[in-house]
Amino acid sequence: MSAATSDFDGVRLAILTNRLAAVCGKMANTLHRTGRSGVLNTARDFSCCIITRDHQLLSVVESQPIHVLAGPDEMARTMAELHDDVRPGDAYIHNSPYHGCSHPADHTIIVPIFDDDGEYRFAVEAKAHQSDCGNSIPTTIVPTARDVYEEGALIFAATRIQRDYRDVEDIVRMCQMRIRAPQQWHGDYLAMLGAARIGERELVALGREVGWAALEAYTDEWFGYSERCMADALQALPSGTRTVHTRHDPIAGAPKGIPIAVTVAIDTAEGYADIDLRDNPDCMDNGLNLNDAAARTAALLGLFNSIDDNVPANAGSFRRVRVHLRENCCVGVVRHPHSCSAGTTNLSDRVINSVQRAIAELAEGRGLAEGGYVLPPGFGGIAGVDPRTDEYYVNYLMLGFGAGPGAPTEDYWLSLGTVGVGGIIRYDAVEVDELRYPLLVRERRCVPDTEGAGRFCGAPNVFVEFGPTHGEMMVGFSSDGVVNPARGVRGGADGAPARQYRRSRNGELGELDSWAPVHLEQGETILSYAAGGGGYGPPGERAPERVAAGVREGWVSAERAATVYGVVLDNSGEVDETATARRRAA
Repeated sequence: MSAATSDFDGVRLAILTNRLAAVCGKMANTLHRTGRSGVLNTARDFSCCIITRDHQLLSVVESQPIHVLAGPDEMARTMAELHDDVRPGDAYIHNSPYHGCSHPADHTIIVPIFDDDGEYRFAVEAKAHQSDCGNSIPTTIVPTARDVYEEGALIFAATRIQRDYRDVEDIVRMCQMRIRAPQQWHGDYLAMLGAARIGERELVALGREVGWAALEAYTDEWFGYSERCMADALQALPSGTRTVHTRHDPIAGAPKGIPIAVTVAIDTAEGYADIDLRDNPDCMDNGLNLNDAAARTAALLGLFNSIDDNVPANAGSFRRVRVHLRENCCVGVVRHPHSCSAGTTNLSDRVINSVQRAIAELAEGRGLAEGGYVLPPGFGGIAGVDPRTDEYYVNYLMLGFGAGPGAPTEDYWLSLGTVGVGGIIRYDAVEVDELRYPLLVRERRCVPDTEGAGRFCGAPNVFVEFGPTHGEMMVGFSSDGVVNPARGVRGGADGAPARQYRRSRNGELGELDSWAPVHLEQGETILSYAAGGGGYGPPGERAPERVAAGVREGWVSAERAATVYGVVLDNSGEVDETATARRRAA
């Protein structure tokens, strides 16, 4: 690789890279082990990173990609711009989508790092999705909110929450008074703060050990190396331009759906990529708008999903990718008071999927199909009062999602979550959820014959049915992919659409709207079918033994094997090679 021409000692570069990654890893472990809400200690919906003193992303480990590729740089810059007295012992809470945060649900603790002479060197950030952020209804994602006022979230733009390592109690009280289940929020706040302070401690120790000047020199070399890696990866692609069109399902503020166009241009000779999101609708009167941080992240993530996975994700590699945005665009630069409540999910997935589809259309063996769209009830929020304890509960469930797209050389990743979270999200343990909440999960399974068929398949629908055992329960979700499911690429089939129903006490099923919060009475349940992923390549080119294995495992019926894949099985379930060859030839 051309990166090897660097004069910097490659061994030392690797050692320092891993030392910094270990700092982020310790931060993440702290958040996971000490977070109070299930969204942190079970689902791991959080991210930790290190930012340079000139506000560039340096290191990130075990994090949600949609949280960190863009935005942490702007949040650190906001801290520096809004405060001229930043000093050791400070900590800042930040969740403003108008100042770099992805959406208000993602509270972030920023801690500035100083050397022993009091010179500002780095910042560490611990970012975590909250179970409640003060919204007008008890869920952190309000897709139908006409503006930030109707959304209702508390908004903090790099607000100082600690000075001299002591809480600014006014800010803490403000959160506890506004946020439901305040003890749970306070536990999560302490977990984020503890993670950031661990990062501070470890970075200061590393600076003293190797020297701050050495770390600064490392930063320059690491960014240069990363840029060369990205250039090499882009030069391995064919030059060309593709525009991909997709459409989000209809929603309040967009009754005909939301058309999204993404243009990807690869310049092989120079090793650059241009991703243009400007030809899209203006900001909307709903909560699906993407701010500049989320739009840039989505564009970058679609590219990273489609190239050599050895390219480091940092400000150096980003130099080779030009993301074009415009003001007042629903996937661009959003200004107050437009709502960005769903800024990490719905439209961001549309952008990510479109970029990786464009790469797949440009180059066989590259890119991905579209991943299944979000957020079905099985990947939604619950809230209510447990009559057994008279205590309020609120949390996000991670019970049922699939989403994985077909890839050039492999099948779907079943538990991907969304293309934006990159598989970092974990499934909830059913038993743990049932212990924590007045909740019964009646069933959770994959649905046969719903995969996005292809040479390599997309994920099937994931079905889950649950409801309250005591009292009333609100379920909030924002289910896309019901009307416009995930598309396959290069001849692959589309994924199965999402669906959601309510089962009444007498067993009757009624289809639910994709967006309104649902209130379940005791004895009622909600049925969630998470959207499947699209397939990659023609189904008729799928290896017959893979099809037979799917039939044996119950993923695919023998009838579908024959009609969709052209694979005929004998009475023992083995491939009838003669009949298969004849059928495929026909």
